[in-house]
Amino acid sequence: MRILLHTCCGPCALYPLRTLRSAGHDVTGFFYNPNIHPYQEYALRRDAAVRMAEQESMPLIMQDDYDLEGFLANVAAAPQLRCSYCYASRLRATARVAAEGGFDAFSASLLYSRFQKHEEIRALGELIGRESGIVFHYQDFRSGWQEGIKLSKELGLYRQQYCGCIYSEKDRYLPKVKAA
Repeated sequence: MRILLHTCCGPCALYPLRTLRSAGHDVTGFFYNPNIHPYQEYALRRDAAVRMAEQESMPLIMQDDYDLEGFLANVAAAPQLRCSYCYASRLRATARVAAEGGFDAFSASLLYSRFQKHEEIRALGELIGRESGIVFHYQDFRSGWQEGIKLSKELGLYRQQYCGCIYSEKDRYLPKVKAA
């Protein structure tokens, strides 16, 4: 199949890319991540995705929109639901580009991370696939977590320290207050 793989970053896309290729699929990456904050972090991840795509000879479609205001407008009233919005918006964009580009299916490197809400991503991908008329290719890539880390280090790719949005940055870096 020709699969469009949503690529959240270079390191997270490596293992899914290699796994899909080893199964005989033709994979193109799609970078669209308007949720990442701050802009410097966005640029580092974008550049790492481009570098990985070059190193792996993976075609990469870029939707280089840094829409922090749009992301915040959609999640500020209910930040606890931000991941659902984030997953859905990126999967919808991927499905749209896949359908317009004549791909057989779409998938996401989000399915690689041990820290993402895996079943929610799967359910949203399948729902969006039905709505868009394009197959969501589900595959659990989490078993390759350590291999992906090793590969990204070998390739010298920038490795982020938090999921991406301003809220996950806060969760990662704000000192935790110990309960008395």
